[in-house]
Amino acid sequence: MLQSTSRPAVSVIIVNYNAGPLLVDCIAAVLPQVAEVVVVDNGSQDGSVEQLWVWAANEPAVKVLLSGSNLGFAAACNHGIAAARYDNFLFLNPDCRLQPGAVASLYASLEQNPRSAMVGALLLNPDGSEQRGCRRRFPSVGGAFVRLFGLEVLSRRWPQLAAPIEMHTQPLPAAVEPVDAVSGACMLVRGAALREVGAWDEGYFLHCEDLDWCMRFHRAGWQVLFDPAARGIHHQGACSRATPLFVEWHKHKGMLRYFRKFNRGLAAAVLTVPVAMGVWLHFTLLVLRQFGRRLVGGAA
Repeated sequence: MLQSTSRPAVSVIIVNYNAGPLLVDCIAAVLPQVAEVVVVDNGSQDGSVEQLWVWAANEPAVKVLLSGSNLGFAAACNHGIAAARYDNFLFLNPDCRLQPGAVASLYASLEQNPRSAMVGALLLNPDGSEQRGCRRRFPSVGGAFVRLFGLEVLSRRWPQLAAPIEMHTQPLPAAVEPVDAVSGACMLVRGAALREVGAWDEGYFLHCEDLDWCMRFHRAGWQVLFDPAARGIHHQGACSRATPLFVEWHKHKGMLRYFRKFNRGLAAAVLTVPVAMGVWLHFTLLVLRQFGRRLVGGAA
């Protein structure tokens, strides 16, 4: 492949874990738009890295790092940061295929807003609908308490408690706009902001580390932006379908870590214990449902 001198100075960091052919599809779509791609493989065993080596044999802009084991998403991203050559970092899931011009739009949004730490893309489901999570409000322990225990009636007095976290049901903005958080599946991060705030929190293994990072940037006075003109198709969950309970465990664990870090004060202290109980009850029900399905499937 020919290098283009018009590519923005962006290092793409992709954490791969058994993404199959989606990994090459992802890189084939983004590579013409950036200066380099760094793939951190978390111990994949599905042949996806071998396929990538064959495909990228003559492409010096693709670098592959083998972790040898599953480090978790945050730790693998930090490995990618250390190996990247450029000062703008595009974190991209291997099951995400960006449309042409997406990176240029993200890069322009970052350049035009000097106090922006990161900008996220509009991620679409395969049917073209907006995906949950690509623009979000910050969750709170109070809101979690209301939703877990069916207390939406409290929203009459405190409407912010029942406000939905996900914003995908709201009309798309006409231009780039500030949001609380964007998805770690596709976020372009400014190097200067990263150095001020710090890298990903490796205390998260999988899920909620992107919310954590967005919150830390906000608290340091940086903006997080959402760019509806930068688009990509995200086959969400393609890398985790084989281990759904493992993923759910870390999702629930990550949310509790997030609440402990960022919710302070008397109300948070009072609500943290019942919320933790509700979160783990929810996980237990998921486990029982999963085993029930297996039993039914085995008896059929």
